[in-house]
Amino acid sequence: MKPLKVASIAILGLLGFLIAVAHSAAAQSASPQAPASVPAPPPKVTAILEGHIEADDLIKVKVENLYEWINDKSAKNDPTKLVPFLNGLALSGNFPQEIHAKENHVRFHLQITPENREKWIDLLGAPEGIRHSVSFTVGLEGQSQFETVFDQDHPAVLTVISPWYGVIAAVIVLSTLILLVWLARNTHIIREPGPRPAGGKLRPYNLGRTQMAFWFFLVYASYVVIWLITDALDTITPSLLGLMGISAGTALSEAMIDSGKDTATAGQLQDLTAEKESLAQTIPDLQTQLAGVQEKEAMTPDDISNRDNLNKQLQDARTRLAQINQQIQALIPPASAGISAGFLRDLLSDGNGYSFHRFQIFAWTIVLGVIFVSSVYNRLTMPEFSATLLGLMGISSGTYIGFKFPEQK
Repeated sequence: MKPLKVASIAILGLLGFLIAVAHSAAAQSASPQAPASVPAPPPKVTAILEGHIEADDLIKVKVENLYEWINDKSAKNDPTKLVPFLNGLALSGNFPQEIHAKENHVRFHLQITPENREKWIDLLGAPEGIRHSVSFTVGLEGQSQFETVFDQDHPAVLTVISPWYGVIAAVIVLSTLILLVWLARNTHIIREPGPRPAGGKLRPYNLGRTQMAFWFFLVYASYVVIWLITDALDTITPSLLGLMGISAGTALSEAMIDSGKDTATAGQLQDLTAEKESLAQTIPDLQTQLAGVQEKEAMTPDDISNRDNLNKQLQDARTRLAQINQQIQALIPPASAGISAGFLRDLLSDGNGYSFHRFQIFAWTIVLGVIFVSSVYNRLTMPEFSATLLGLMGISSGTYIGFKFPEQK
């Protein structure tokens, strides 16, 4: 019985060993072969290290966890496709100029491109100051943006106009305006041509020249403002050239008509004055001859006929002299005609008083000027006037020029 007991113990030990080995193998097969992958932490914009958020400026942005985001093999992120976001608007085409992944830095050049121009206009148009608050972050265009510290509660600052450039431009534009106003008030730069009246008076304002000065300053100031904000140089539109051409054509036609009138008047005055001087010499001669005939005690029929003829010539000469004096008086304008009666009265009236054709061109100029300023302020662009609107302005100017021919100065 002893050998059987020993054999039984040996068999039980072998079974226990096999069971232990089986448990160990099962445990090993159940355990993972490799640790599970941990997702990269989300990137977050935490600072603007260099530059300012301004059109055509370079900025250096700190993005925490940028290196981990780039090296996330499961996501296959492309940092070269990152763009800035201002107020949630992606600035398309503003891809990074430099990427420093290990330092978590990225540099952008904030340019206005055809792809993002409308978004820049939404950001910069209708400014209420040289700076205003915006939310700022970066991200892949068309995808979710990175987290940022520059949210609506803690916004960044968008510079609309650089303060230094803004001050310089303001000084230049205001100096030009002050000089233009001073010249308009104290010289004949936009007044009727002709000699300066006596007594330190000034000639009336000229409607065509005033319109030219109005459009000149609007275009001049708008061009400077648009350049300051957008850095754009080619902002003059074809329709604006057409409008300025209409204005210049109106002033030129007006000047030619006035010059023709002055030339004709001067010629008439010269002819009438020469005739008056001739009559002034003829009348005394006729009077002398008539007195000589009348002194005769007994006049022959020839003397009587000669006397009657001399009387008729003398009467005709005196009648013609009176007519010439009236014509000369009509051609010479009164002293008040060449003196300014006030800005609006000068522009809206002629020798016969206020004129509708003058009021019409004045009113349309003001309306188009308001549209012009509104477009520049809201859209940061020179307006593109339609052919119909330009035609309306052309008709208004043509009507003014047509009525200018019979108009009294």
